[in-house]
Amino acid sequence: MVQAYILIQTEVGKAASVAEAIRQIDGVALAEDLTGPYDCIARVESDNVDDLGKLVIAKIQDVDGITRTQTCIVVHV
Repeated sequence: MVQAYILIQTEVGKAASVAEAIRQIDGVALAEDLTGPYDCIARVESDNVDDLGKLVIAKIQDVDGITRTQTCIVVHV
């Protein structure tokens, strides 16, 4: 299983609605509003890196109000 954190920037005033929409997506374990340079963070899980990419590009980035994402894959060393 691949896990990642998705750091999300949104349009002004859209952080809460973006986080709520992302919570509804299969594969999203957590989505919360933040303060600082990013407006939301999501923890996601998928079977492999290819599925993770599809989740981010086809589902998360498609949410209305998102302007930018950054994916940080969890590694176990």
